[in-house]
Amino acid sequence: MAFGPASQLGVGLFEDTDPFEQWPGRSDEDAETIIRAVYRQIMGNAYVMESERLAVPESQFKLGELSVREFVRAVAKSDMYRSRFFDCPRYRAIELNFKHLLGRAPDGFEEMKYHSSVLDAGTFDDEIDSYLDSDEYQEVFGEDTVPYHRGYKTQTGKKMVGFTHMFRMLRGASSSDLKGSLSGKTPRLNKYVIQEIPAPVVPPSGGSDGWSFQDTPVGARTRHGSGAGAEGKIYRIEVTGYRSPGAVRRVSRYRRCNQVYMVPFDQLSKEYKRIHQQGGVIASITAVS
Repeated sequence: MAFGPASQLGVGLFEDTDPFEQWPGRSDEDAETIIRAVYRQIMGNAYVMESERLAVPESQFKLGELSVREFVRAVAKSDMYRSRFFDCPRYRAIELNFKHLLGRAPDGFEEMKYHSSVLDAGTFDDEIDSYLDSDEYQEVFGEDTVPYHRGYKTQTGKKMVGFTHMFRMLRGASSSDLKGSLSGKTPRLNKYVIQEIPAPVVPPSGGSDGWSFQDTPVGARTRHGSGAGAEGKIYRIEVTGYRSPGAVRRVSRYRRCNQVYMVPFDQLSKEYKRIHQQGGVIASITAVS
């Protein structure tokens, strides 16, 4: 069964599905299952047409001439992968390589810089090899296991912030790394990795009573009150799931699907009531001063 509240965050299928492995004596049907699992993982759950599939590496794999790892390498170095996931901002390409090939988010900015230096000194193929030939890949997946998403779990020797970072990149079993994100091809983790801070963990759309949303910049138009109140604190209220009040959920009259308000302590109760009267759902309340 999926663990605790993570089953509500879109990872239940990954938790309940055993890794795909090759074993001696496997049938052609088993080989086809592994091939499809490799495409699904390495291509970020993006649809692969029959005409796009790699006929020669597939045949070599079925004949036992390629291990799972070497078939993964062939897919990751293909023009299909490169055109979809490498022709984009560098750090976006790197974070996707981590997700697709190691099943996790980057552990910190040093890892991002290292792989950037690999690209500076070498080629796209060298960057792919740096993951597949790593001790980590060998220890976790070896020659015969299809890489799988594991970064949503705590891991020995990995920073806890990586757990939250993975949810910035893994938005459910039906999501795709090629399409369907409001962020497009922009990096998901830049500021979080550079500053080594956790990212908000938000359920995917429809996964809760709220709604998935992008970070909202704090600007003048989101401020209520100009300074701290008598208690000496300002609180940041993050609101999502705005909808028209009433029995029927109508289209929101708000232009943004999420808002951030900066509120003095002595105004918290009043603001709380106002938000709920207008159909908002409070995602978090945190002290900022």
